[in-house]
Amino acid sequence: MEKHVRPRVAISGAAVALVFALSGARPSPAPVTAGAATDHVVVVSMDGLRPDAIERYGAKTLLRLKREGTYAPTARTIFPSKTLPSHTSMLTGEPPEVHGITWNDDQVERAGVVSVPTVFELAKQAGFTTAAFFSKSKFHHLQKSGTLDYTQAPNGSDRWLATRTVSDVVTYLKHERPNLLFVHLADADLAGHGMGWMSFIYGWAVDRLDGAVEKIVRAADDAYGANNYTLIVTADHGGHDRNHGSRDDSDMFIPWIVWGKGVTQGGELAAEVRTMDTAATVAWLLGAAGSPSWAGVPVATAFAADARHAAELVYTRHAGAVN
Repeated sequence: MEKHVRPRVAISGAAVALVFALSGARPSPAPVTAGAATDHVVVVSMDGLRPDAIERYGAKTLLRLKREGTYAPTARTIFPSKTLPSHTSMLTGEPPEVHGITWNDDQVERAGVVSVPTVFELAKQAGFTTAAFFSKSKFHHLQKSGTLDYTQAPNGSDRWLATRTVSDVVTYLKHERPNLLFVHLADADLAGHGMGWMSFIYGWAVDRLDGAVEKIVRAADDAYGANNYTLIVTADHGGHDRNHGSRDDSDMFIPWIVWGKGVTQGGELAAEVRTMDTAATVAWLLGAAGSPSWAGVPVATAFAADARHAAELVYTRHAGAVN
């Protein structure tokens, strides 16, 4: 079955279900490629989520993931702290001066897709399956042909809320078990621009996001098996007033939580984590070949000794010593 959706096609949860029904997809997917420290990595990016909002609004699921996993209290994004440049750094391991995407809207017709390799691309080259669910059309720049077994994003100025995106993710995971799954959720950013970061409406959006992450975890537990995958929860930027993009800490600090298979429980990372490290950590966990020029490095200290050993045996052959 051809599961890849052309980047400029937007589909609904019902359409996702119909695709699988018409194709005769089996409830039990085919065996997956074995990774290094884990066979499956799920990355959830909550657009515009400030890390202090997790405590402020009592996000129960995110607080549980912090307690049961490891987190970076001072993780930082890139400058400009805007959605498309930041996500491109998150998913390529490179800063904007290398990956070249400094704008923050959908210019794929003019500029095409990102020119440097994405983590999806490297995972595919290593034999892994990949899927990405985006909630904004500007992510067309990251939907490179041949790098994603399944992908979806809205078109034009449309923005999808977590209720729609997560519903599609849940439907997809009933039939498929990608080695790398990326989910982008836009709610906090939309609330911040609309009513202000840390406003009442922003807090309501954080609560919705927290529930969305809980649903993703449940669906991943069903698809992969509990404690049989590694989850990274992060964001592209924070925000202040009704905007973001500056070098201010309110814009630059992002959450970075890792939880699940191979992760040290109850840990707080002393070293600063940068958004580029997300791509490097994903490649390191799976055993895909990271780019030798990457600015990002694997966050190895978040993981137990056996997971680190398994990951480093493979990764160091590709990208040199892990810091």
